[in-house]
Amino acid sequence: MRLDLVLKQSGLIKRRTVAKELAERGRILINDRVAKPSSEVKGGDILELHLGNRVLVVEISFIERFKREFPVYKEVLTKKVNSDA
Repeated sequence: MRLDLVLKQSGLIKRRTVAKELAERGRILINDRVAKPSSEVKGGDILELHLGNRVLVVEISFIERFKREFPVYKEVLTKKVNSDA
């Protein structure tokens, strides 16, 4: 499933366009690689989202409901980045 769609459907990001913009800016990593909005996300992948001064690390898995797969996430780590500006 596409990265921007996974972020939207899992509830990590409220809008698909916001997820797309974050990915285009290189603020999302899949398994320590910079991801495009169209990158394929599979179960067990680790996503690292750089959101302002926070870094959110989650593991993606999929559940099947009504003959469709839906993404869910488990938070692995949240850290605050200190800005020394």
